[in-house]
Amino acid sequence: MEFRGSVAVVTGAAGGIGAALGERFHDAGATVVLSDRAGADVQTIAARLNARRPDSAHVVIADISTEHENERLVHEARRIAGRIDLFFANAGVAMGTDLSASETEWNTSFDVNVHAHRWAAKYLLPDWLAAGRGYFASTASAAGVLAQIGSAPYSVTKHAAVAFAEWLSITYGSRGLRVSCLCPQGVNTAMLRGGDRPAENSAINPNAGNVVRAAGAVLEPHEVADAVHDAIVAERFFVFPHPEVADYMKLKATEHERWLGGMRKLQRRVFGV
Repeated sequence: MEFRGSVAVVTGAAGGIGAALGERFHDAGATVVLSDRAGADVQTIAARLNARRPDSAHVVIADISTEHENERLVHEARRIAGRIDLFFANAGVAMGTDLSASETEWNTSFDVNVHAHRWAAKYLLPDWLAAGRGYFASTASAAGVLAQIGSAPYSVTKHAAVAFAEWLSITYGSRGLRVSCLCPQGVNTAMLRGGDRPAENSAINPNAGNVVRAAGAVLEPHEVADAVHDAIVAERFFVFPHPEVADYMKLKATEHERWLGGMRKLQRRVFGV
């Protein structure tokens, strides 16, 4: 993947990892289309990037929790920038705790963390397959290959996000589609610090952030963006800004009972149960 001269779309681009990705791709020479929900301060980021290189950063306000808005985002980005070379489905939510999580929390988690990827790909793939090239990347989480102590909806939907990315790569990789899946542990973002709150004003277990901190280093978004850039240039599927995640995956695969025991021990350490 060559960023210079390409067009990259990033969702959830108003802050955190999404903002860092947009800036990193722009620094590498891409024209970027930044997308987030209404009210998110994504225009400020685009203005800062355009001050460096005029007409190189654009904004499409979209709520990617619906199919219609994903379709509109893809069409509008193509209208503005002419094409899409890379689509980075980064937007995500962290909500819900155990089996008491509400249906709203479960449904919103699936819509944003999983279905948004599926809906975007549905409208991206026809043009990409016709051209014989395209790049789809998504943000899952280390929880998507391991587990999220403290949140069933987050753990389940992030596993599904990884599975969908793998399916895309398997199904269309021989037809020119490249796929990457970002799976970080702790990153210094609003999600780690507080989580997203649904209508019932319930959120991910407040101790979930402590689980992440206990598991390893908390990186800054720009460090994650650097790792993503390098992985996409190399066209690697998994992006592990925390290298230890790969080691945990090996343990999970080869000594699953030991891994489960270690996760229960970590849960007791943080939650006391």
